[in-house]
Amino acid sequence: MIKFKLKFLWLDKSLAFALDEKIGEKINPITEYFFWPRTDAWEELKIELEKKNWIQHSESIEILNQTTEIINYWEEKNTKNIKLNEIKEKFTNCTFINHN
Repeated sequence: MIKFKLKFLWLDKSLAFALDEKIGEKINPITEYFFWPRTDAWEELKIELEKKNWIQHSESIEILNQTTEIINYWEEKNTKNIKLNEIKEKFTNCTFINHN
């Protein structure tokens, strides 16, 4: 997923994510932020990816699988005092920001 970069806002009560495209050194936003669990953010991302016919199906699957993995990790770890550096080390191809 070198061409695309998932960005996550790691919050206490929600996890927000958006997708950017990397073109050379430039980064262009592709989607807005989707908030989990406030809405079915995974499904919203899937619908948004389907609208973008220039994104290959295999790339969409990879993006959605990575998003699923991080949502599951957030659900497991969010009640614990986890450090942002731990998250960044586990998911090196994504960008993470927290509220602190």
